[in-house]
Amino acid sequence: MRAGTPHVDHTLGGRYDFVPMPRSAKSGRNAEDLLMLRDAALQLGISFPTIKQWIYKKKIRSIRTAGGHHRIPQSEVDKLLFRTRGSTEKERNLVVRRVSGRNQLVGRIDSVRISGLMAEVKISIGGQQITSIITATSAREMQLKAGQTAAALIKATEVMILRV
Repeated sequence: MRAGTPHVDHTLGGRYDFVPMPRSAKSGRNAEDLLMLRDAALQLGISFPTIKQWIYKKKIRSIRTAGGHHRIPQSEVDKLLFRTRGSTEKERNLVVRRVSGRNQLVGRIDSVRISGLMAEVKISIGGQQITSIITATSAREMQLKAGQTAAALIKATEVMILRV
């Protein structure tokens, strides 16, 4: 081998001068739980420069990759979803009051399973999961898909508290 020539591992077909690591072996973290900044900004309904400022001002937690890029944990986005429904408090209150109920929890749709006349919708809200059974027609009309932002409206005459 000549000096200055990179070593090529011919067992991998000569395409790499290093051995690539599997994507799931990122320092023990699940790669699907980390979002690129543009994806996180899209979910939150904010601009790319805004999410960068939030990182610098420590309003949102990020993780730095080996290459120095920021990644946002999905749990951080979930915590902030309810705050981005309007730019001012007055706008947020108007969005919430479009229906009579006040018990609205904003989160991210984990899954939508349509079977026959019914649909099961699972929404992740701040690390918790709410499951709702609605008509398949309603799920199709709203075009519900995993990853979208949605609100769960809790309407009940009684709320029970259990100590856990």
